[in-house]
Amino acid sequence: MAVEVGKPAPDFELSDQHGTPVKLSDHRGKKVVLIFYPLAFSGVCRGELNAVRDEFAPVVPEDVRILTVSVDSMFSHRAWADQEGYNFPLLSDFWPHGQVAQAYGVFDEEKGRANRGTFIIDGEGVVRWSVVNPSPQARDIAEYRKVLAELS
Repeated sequence: MAVEVGKPAPDFELSDQHGTPVKLSDHRGKKVVLIFYPLAFSGVCRGELNAVRDEFAPVVPEDVRILTVSVDSMFSHRAWADQEGYNFPLLSDFWPHGQVAQAYGVFDEEKGRANRGTFIIDGEGVVRWSVVNPSPQARDIAEYRKVLAELS
């Protein structure tokens, strides 16, 4: 079961595509859009992250941070980020395998990867909105903007 809206977001520390540690609690005072995706280099994931890159990241307010997470290794993330031009953090939930996705209730035990879950976390570290879609179904980036506008 996914983390409930109104509950504290589980803190974590994961490495981004450059090997830099990123800790959720270091973003207190900012809103965080936390996006779990199944696997780098896959079609629907590429489409979603390209939409984040092209349509969402350029218009987010300065008090919003975008963090994306999958079970891929830091090295896969680096290659994918370089190939696709992703400038936001691609966080590796590689080891312990899927631990953060499990904490958020979006880990698919059978397939060994995260489902498509998005959590919008306020500046106090509380989940204010979430959506979990089945793997083949892309999320609607417009919903992120709508929710963030309501939180402002």
